[in-house]
Amino acid sequence: MDLRNILLDYYNNKKSLDEVIKSISLFSVEYIENDVAQIDINRDFRKSIPEIILASSKKSSELVIIINRILEKKGYVLVSKIKPLVVGKLEDYYGKKGLIVDRSRNGTSLLIYDSISSLPVSRGGKVGIICAGTSDVGIAEEARLATLAMGCTSYLAYDVGIAGIHRLLNSLKQMMSSDIDVIVAVAGMEGALPAVVTSLVSVPVIGVPCSVGYGYGDNGTGALASMLQTCSFGLSVVNIDNGIGGGIFASIIANKGR
Repeated sequence: MDLRNILLDYYNNKKSLDEVIKSISLFSVEYIENDVAQIDINRDFRKSIPEIILASSKKSSELVIIINRILEKKGYVLVSKIKPLVVGKLEDYYGKKGLIVDRSRNGTSLLIYDSISSLPVSRGGKVGIICAGTSDVGIAEEARLATLAMGCTSYLAYDVGIAGIHRLLNSLKQMMSSDIDVIVAVAGMEGALPAVVTSLVSVPVIGVPCSVGYGYGDNGTGALASMLQTCSFGLSVVNIDNGIGGGIFASIIANKGR
């Protein structure tokens, strides 16, 4: 990166301030000692997507160091796939420090921030988040936290799967009347919910297969295959249990549309 040329372009009105920030943030890395992590700390400037911590393979001590550094720099941090034995401890630890901790219901993800003003300002995007059954709520909640970290408003409808399809119709009617931009649909078992939703609405749908089920197609493989095989146009699919990815993708669509 030639910082001098970038700044000269700004000085000579060849680049806008936003273009300069994006150029500099491309090379902006926050190093944590002892090779614990290299944080893409200004990803939000470059991509409008925050750095997100995947906690599943990290030690508790490493997690705290990384979380603290991001909180110091940004004021908020999203942590996903925390080990079940650790998530409650982190919630208590940061709660006692006076921080706000939004824990995913039935899940293992946390959005930690020091005040509402630290979260991204609303960009106007509206994301509907639905899930088939109560067992899928944890992954749907990942999507909800992701939309918060992206400056979107979310509209929720849980336990509205096709086993009782009349539950779904009223929820979709309410969401569409709220002028939502996109829907995240989470489902395990046969994973039929996203295709059904796509056939009924005029907005894009992001399908998130969930590792709920048993027998043939266990661990979400049946739901993933079903979503990929859909004949209902307007459905895109992320990986099994990737609620964060579904929420981020949906938020990009929603914010871009606004």
